[in-house]
Amino acid sequence: MSKLDYIKHYPSELIASVDSLLQSGKLAAVITQKYPVPHTVTNDKQLYDYVNGIKNRYLKKESALAKIIYDGALNPVKGTLGTNTFISKNHGGKLKAKNEIKISTLFRNAPEAFLRMIVVHELAHLREKDHNKAFYQLCCHMEPDYHQYEFDMRLWLICREEGLI
Repeated sequence: MSKLDYIKHYPSELIASVDSLLQSGKLAAVITQKYPVPHTVTNDKQLYDYVNGIKNRYLKKESALAKIIYDGALNPVKGTLGTNTFISKNHGGKLKAKNEIKISTLFRNAPEAFLRMIVVHELAHLREKDHNKAFYQLCCHMEPDYHQYEFDMRLWLICREEGLI
């Protein structure tokens, strides 16, 4: 994986600017100055409460979440920061359905803005399954700075990959 693969779909001028900051050794300082403190949501119980707090504020009518956990198997290098799984099972002729959200354990020590961005993204999938215009509008409704946090989180991941943070 190239060190800038996290931002490969952004405009070339922006990639060049990030590469310049990275080469000059200033990228990590920019990110840590902007997001100096990690969040305090460090275990699955706290994560469950955190996610449900956001869900209950913005998506009250959506079905309850059966499981919300940190998952060490999710790997941002492979493009998976979090997952939203809808599971249907047949129990004695009755169809049981449940939603689960899993967040990569990498984000246990991340800034709160990045955790919130991932949670908002996964919660938006409760209503919108595809990454379409309505999906991103819902993300921005729940977190107005969604796109900025996503970009900054990608820069944070670059810094982590390079061992700078």
